[in-house]
Amino acid sequence: MRREFVLATFSEEEKLVEAVRQVRQSGCKVYDVFTPYPVHGLSEAMGLRQTRLAYVTLVFGLLGLALAMGFQFYAAVFDWPVDVGGKPANSTLAFVPITFEITILLGGLSTAGAFLLRTRLFPGLRPRLHEEGVTEDTFVVALLRQEGSNETDQARQILQDSGARQIRERTVQ
Repeated sequence: MRREFVLATFSEEEKLVEAVRQVRQSGCKVYDVFTPYPVHGLSEAMGLRQTRLAYVTLVFGLLGLALAMGFQFYAAVFDWPVDVGGKPANSTLAFVPITFEITILLGGLSTAGAFLLRTRLFPGLRPRLHEEGVTEDTFVVALLRQEGSNETDQARQILQDSGARQIRERTVQ
């Protein structure tokens, strides 16, 4: 599947954020923005939703808590009950450290896994859109080109007026 993109490079983050805001207000969809470091206000300018990654962490953390408590209770009460000093077999306070560790482990691993799956960052993956200097000092706005649509031409004019250093088209497989 071939897609055509319009790539605009900027040298200043303020101009980039303002250009993205104006392009979205004109009705054109911003495909992605590549920056060498996080830019304050860019997420709002792009209209991105809040992440749901915290829910994945919560669900798997609670799953880790339930599994750790369940396994320890099963092992201490049913599978291998040991009478130590007359203490009850289900001494829940003794389960707290392991439960905490398993909760954090499953929550962290699930967060990392969900992030990598959602962003499609797999080992050996080559970058699809690459502009020279994007990891150093260049900011790039990528717009998905719509055939026969004047929205992209209007967005191109907005990017030019906003101070883009260079605007070019690129086809990506």
